[in-house]
Amino acid sequence: MFLDHPTITATNSLTEPDRIERLNRVYGYVAALADAASLQPFIEKVAQLHDHKGTLIVFWHDAPTEQEKGFFLQAWRSKIGDGSDNVEHEI
Repeated sequence: MFLDHPTITATNSLTEPDRIERLNRVYGYVAALADAASLQPFIEKVAQLHDHKGTLIVFWHDAPTEQEKGFFLQAWRSKIGDGSDNVEHEI
């Protein structure tokens, strides 16, 4: 079992706890996409997920591929996420 999951934070999370719940759903969605693509080590590259006023910011330990970035975009665009294309990546 993988125990070193990324840190999940959100702006205004104390007054809007649904933001953390949404990030947990997005993380699960992305982990499933990576698993389906046989990219199990992928999730170890993710350091933190942060929701800043509707923008998903993904912090990475190692540089992501375009496919890996695409997993987060797909999840954030969905009804599981924010429904937008507002995704940024930081290494």
